[in-house]
Amino acid sequence: PSYATGNGRGNRGFGAQLTISGARPQQNNYRVDGISINDYSNGGPGSVLGGNLGVDAIQEFSILTANYSAAYGRASGGVINASTRSGRNDFHGSAYEFLRNSALDARNFFDKAATPPFRRNQFGVSAGGPVVKNRTFVFADYEGIRQSTGVTNIATVPSQAARNGTLSTGNVAVDPLVSKYLAFYPLPNAGLLGNGDTGVFTFVGQQVANEDFFTIRGDHQLSKEDSLSGTYRFDNAPFTVPDNLGTVLIGSATRNQMAVLEENHIFSTSLINSVRFGFSRSVARNNESISALIPQAADVSLGATPGRTAAGVTVAGLTPFTGGIGGGGTYLYHYTSFQFYDDMFHTRGRHSLKMGVALERMRDNIQAFGLPNGQFVFGSLPGFLTNQPTSFQLGSAESSTPRGLRETLAAGYIQDDWRVRPNFNVNLGSRYEMSTVPTEVHGKLSALRNITDAMPHLSEPYFYNPTVHNFEPRAGFSWDPFSDGKTVIRSGFGVSDVLPLPYEFHLLSTLSAPFYAIRTIANPPAGSFPSGASQVFGANSLAQAYVEPHPHRNYVLQWNFNVQRSLSRDLTLMAGYVGSRGIHQPFRTDDLNLVMPEKTAAGYLWPSPAGSGAKLNPNNGQIRGLFWAGNSIYDALIMSIVEKFRRGLQIQGSFTWSKSIDTGSSTLVGNAFSNAIAALPWYDLKRGRGASDFNIPRAAVIHGTWEVPFAKSAGEITRMLADGWQVSAIFKASDGIPFSPRIAGDPLGQKSLSTVDFPNRLTGPGCGSAVNPGNPAHYIKTECFAFPAPATLLGNSGRNILMGPGLVNMDFSVAKNIPIRKISEASRAQFRVELFNAFNHPNFLPPLNNLNLFDAAGRPIPNAGMLDATATSSRQIQFALKVVW
Repeated sequence: PSYATGNGRGNRGFGAQLTISGARPQQNNYRVDGISINDYSNGGPGSVLGGNLGVDAIQEFSILTANYSAAYGRASGGVINASTRSGRNDFHGSAYEFLRNSALDARNFFDKAATPPFRRNQFGVSAGGPVVKNRTFVFADYEGIRQSTGVTNIATVPSQAARNGTLSTGNVAVDPLVSKYLAFYPLPNAGLLGNGDTGVFTFVGQQVANEDFFTIRGDHQLSKEDSLSGTYRFDNAPFTVPDNLGTVLIGSATRNQMAVLEENHIFSTSLINSVRFGFSRSVARNNESISALIPQAADVSLGATPGRTAAGVTVAGLTPFTGGIGGGGTYLYHYTSFQFYDDMFHTRGRHSLKMGVALERMRDNIQAFGLPNGQFVFGSLPGFLTNQPTSFQLGSAESSTPRGLRETLAAGYIQDDWRVRPNFNVNLGSRYEMSTVPTEVHGKLSALRNITDAMPHLSEPYFYNPTVHNFEPRAGFSWDPFSDGKTVIRSGFGVSDVLPLPYEFHLLSTLSAPFYAIRTIANPPAGSFPSGASQVFGANSLAQAYVEPHPHRNYVLQWNFNVQRSLSRDLTLMAGYVGSRGIHQPFRTDDLNLVMPEKTAAGYLWPSPAGSGAKLNPNNGQIRGLFWAGNSIYDALIMSIVEKFRRGLQIQGSFTWSKSIDTGSSTLVGNAFSNAIAALPWYDLKRGRGASDFNIPRAAVIHGTWEVPFAKSAGEITRMLADGWQVSAIFKASDGIPFSPRIAGDPLGQKSLSTVDFPNRLTGPGCGSAVNPGNPAHYIKTECFAFPAPATLLGNSGRNILMGPGLVNMDFSVAKNIPIRKISEASRAQFRVELFNAFNHPNFLPPLNNLNLFDAAGRPIPNAGMLDATATSSRQIQFALKVVW
């Protein structure tokens, strides 16, 4: 099935944003030795670098994408299983070093004359063997990374003429208070854009990361009937990077741990019981300010409030400035999950029965420092230069205290794998899985019961529990219609619940009054930037949260059908269909509190003049919202081929043609994906219905390995040189991810802290497609869009109507295996040369930083649709040496 990755970081989790069969990244379950290791965001358990080390410590690995047993829960997407390696009676292990260096690399499309400096050392060692022969074994693995990566950043900044007030639309008087902030925007060094009001500034920012990963496993045979095993894993990774204008050095760090102890007892040859207890811990620091890279970033005279450094600034058509030291907002996560499982396996005739229970206690401690320096938004460059802010938001760092969310998950299941006939198997199962409503150890949970309430609800329950009736039937079959072992028909259906676990409430619980003071104001007075706006906050400016008080059960229906046929001993084909429907999915928006529109024949229309309407809840400021009202649809055709040729050549290929549609793809925050819209029109979910943020319609992967043959009759020297060569390649081609053209600022007059406005999509010559493939400077055909008239009318284009550039990539490797028989018959050294993106093909990301086509006044934005980043690196060459014994 289809896999896609998103760029969600920090609050969305640092691990890979893997989507499987139309499910969101938070709807997968990652397991090691039977313990769930999902991180604090309920996503992939990656380090701050996004990946997982310790491959040499893994014995088995599998991904269950559909029709999995009732034994698996806590997921409605995929189940990713890994089992750690055990020690044996013989001593064995490995040691390795992987090296990359920019001296060997090609330039990225956006690099200037020289390739940015890049150094990566990845090294490790593993060893295992007996402590007591035939009874006690141990295996340990260590892996480390030391990496410094130079990345070319592309920013849009004001030109010198604009700083002087000389704009293409006429001269303006630059406010002296704004002039001080212009120092945070470097002068263009890579040319001007469009009308000359803005230009491009590029610089190389150095990303520095160190990672240390460790695994140890022990196994002990207590008796003929009983065995005991235990595993502990530890991963620590700090990371620093300059912000997108090179003003502040930002740091993040992750620390992941897990441990499990399992006891197996054999009652008889047909009855086995397995009990295990473990814990998983995920700790992260996100977006901490480390140091100022320019003096102004540490200047407290520029702050919006006394003692703070510069506020963050977002201006239509410019790269956002995240603020001075301590300004971007820091988030601390400390998540621990204690887990208990008891599984029994019983074979009775043609029936293989499995039944069990699961209990999980989650402790999720979070502390948020949201926008302590404040954040200003300006709807246009002239509005910025003349000090006319559109909105201002300010958090009080002094009011921040930790939140301790607590929740319990309980489940039980029974599964019967029934061999009806030698060529026909049936799988029947049922699972019950529920969770409690989150509580906070100090009672610091608040939420509006109704969106228009003046005050939040402070007592428990946070909401009413929708999970008490979560019975999940599962069924499937496999059939060999000709009883010859060459054709297999498989099909299955299952129900899986999406439990409201603590990750859904991180920001809702930490950034709402009265337990955290974050104030918002729409259209603050002209001239109030930067320090005056904090003086005009009213009593109705505090941010609140709304959590749907009586949610429906959130579940996913999944089904699949496939046919597999062996055409020969070496050739196997498979074709199938996978489908899913998500019902009452979480729908997250960053602000519900806006001026409500009127639905007209032309579309949604706001009061005129813009900004004259009253907000839905005038008693409060921003209202973050969570509903369980979304839905999703996923359908996919999947095909695969495996060809095993003689003389060591093997080729495998797969192709997926799919479509994923939903009313919103975000769970944790409004914009969980880099292409997401933070505030979809919650008042009409159909208006936001479109391709999922992770939808990739077509994806093809081909990979092959060739063990190069040699003449066995060759002499010793020839054999030493010619034997043991292996060539491998992986080719991938896919469509791009979708995205949405937008209008900057608040021309509709929504008075929201998170506005969304769409342009009108035009038809006519040249506008059958609204993108220019192969044109990085103007990827979006801006001539195919228009500013709506009147300005208070929501445009007719919508969510994710455009598709980003596709991806074509080839990785290639050559390896030489050299036997070391003086150690043992199985010992060998392997030297590898690996080429990533071997043909140096530029794979562009969509113009995610340049989606605004017009500013709030309807003026075209010069950098609209400009591509400024790639999805893959340029060609990199890696050398590796590994010794296995």
